[in-house]
Amino acid sequence: MSLADFQNEIYLNGLADVRPVLPTDLSRLEALAAAKLGGQAFGYVAGAAGTEATARANRAAFDGYRLVPRILNDASTPDLSVTVLGTAMPAPVLLAPVGVLSIVHPEGELAVARAAKELDVPMILSTAASHTIEEVAAIGGPRWYQLYWPKDRELAESLVGRAEAAGYEVLVVTLDTFKLAWRPRDLDTAYLPFLRGIGVQNYFSDPVFLKAVGGEITPENRINAILHWVANFGNPSLTWDDLAWLRERWRGPIVLKGVQHPDDARRAADAGMDGVVVSNHGGRQVDGAVASLDRLPLVADAVGDALTVLFDSGIRTGADVAKALALGADAVLVGRQYAYGLGLGGEPGVRHVLRCLLTELELTVTLCGLNRVEELTRDVLA
Repeated sequence: MSLADFQNEIYLNGLADVRPVLPTDLSRLEALAAAKLGGQAFGYVAGAAGTEATARANRAAFDGYRLVPRILNDASTPDLSVTVLGTAMPAPVLLAPVGVLSIVHPEGELAVARAAKELDVPMILSTAASHTIEEVAAIGGPRWYQLYWPKDRELAESLVGRAEAAGYEVLVVTLDTFKLAWRPRDLDTAYLPFLRGIGVQNYFSDPVFLKAVGGEITPENRINAILHWVANFGNPSLTWDDLAWLRERWRGPIVLKGVQHPDDARRAADAGMDGVVVSNHGGRQVDGAVASLDRLPLVADAVGDALTVLFDSGIRTGADVAKALALGADAVLVGRQYAYGLGLGGEPGVRHVLRCLLTELELTVTLCGLNRVEELTRDVLA
């Protein structure tokens, strides 16, 4: 079945005067989410570091490339399906790890997991999720696990072991967020969800963490438990040598997230990693940093076939996905857009965002005169 059948469905529904509840132009979701969600929750999702120059650069980089359609190429058999690191997917799109999703909708990651399962789109669960590793795994569907590597090695091993036991297929290790950046939107409202007990559920359900705080979380020890989380969240002392420890504890593929420099990508390959995510965390960590899209071809060229190259930071539309694939990404991660869909419409909102994105991607590929994502090369860009 063509992913673009969703377009026909919308037009046919129009005959009964039924229109999409949310916009099909996904770039409009941010303004709607701002109006509905209000200051703190929206600010946490939408915000970036400092003056937000990096987030703006991410978007500007996409505008710096233009697609060049070709004609008379027989684009009658579109098939965007791929297998990435052993995971089959209908198109090279995954849901990026976004934490604390219950601040935009009470069902949080559970609603996202249900929508992702229905469309067979892999979800990468954040360590900072507001529902546990096991709760999300129980929903089923293709799933990867993202690790914020804590200072406590025993805790890190426990989190990784829980994810493997729950059937998560790939481990994504975020390495650009060993401490939280200067984020004025959150600072101006003095808002950090973790300190309010949101996004710490994987810690509060972990036997190693519970042992360290004296047992089950109660109103009496809750503050101490949160302070223990603060003390252990990130580990700025990590080095390349530590990857061997992680490799021994995870049998499946490992991907390093936050790579911007070609030399770091080469070192990841040398360390036995399976992939990298070219990412600046959506502009949330370093203000004034380089746009991720501008680094993508450099990283892709540096590693060749030695690593799977994934990409995030700035993706908003199907055309954006096509550009990233043409510049060397094997697949992309989409973050804020599905979080806005969740906040605006719960599970159906996430489903709407994914169907729009996949439909637009297929139509973009087809109208460029192509059938397969492998045919998206730099030759289609100007």
